Amino acid sequence: MSDVRRVDGDRLTAQDVYDIWKIRDAVFSVEQRCEVEDVDGKDLLPETTHFWTEDEDGPTSYLRVYVADDGERRIGRVCTRRDQRGRGLSTALMEEVHRLWGDGRLGLNAQAYLERWYEGFGYERCGENFMEAGIPHVPMRRRLPEM
Repeated sequence: MSDVRRVDGDRLTAQDVYDIWKIRDAVFSVEQRCEVEDVDGKDLLPETTHFWTEDEDGPTSYLRVYVADDGERRIGRVCTRRDQRGRGLSTALMEEVHRLWGDGRLGLNAQAYLERWYEGFGYERCGENFMEAGIPHVPMRRRLPEM
């Protein structure tokens, strides 16, 4: 498995942006046929952090963490290239996020079929299912570690 790359939004190179767009487009636009635009104004912010693993063909798995308007860190855009699935790459990215910010509140909107996977990282449902980008989602928050 390749090392996890971590780059803040205001430090992305043009090549980084292209590579991130490439994996997100392949997974969300082509495979999942999402009904909303991927570009949402969060990617280039200094408080957004991008994580990915890569091989000679580009990113193999990706996610980003951004700070929401309420100050909560949110995980989103979690995706793995089709030919790299089942290798624990997204798990490695989630573990890196938790290493950095695991003692604080983390939230995400999980695709509903992945609810159990996120539960394995300590996330709990915090609301009703809803549709986002034409896909059923579940709002989730990570339990804060006990002190």
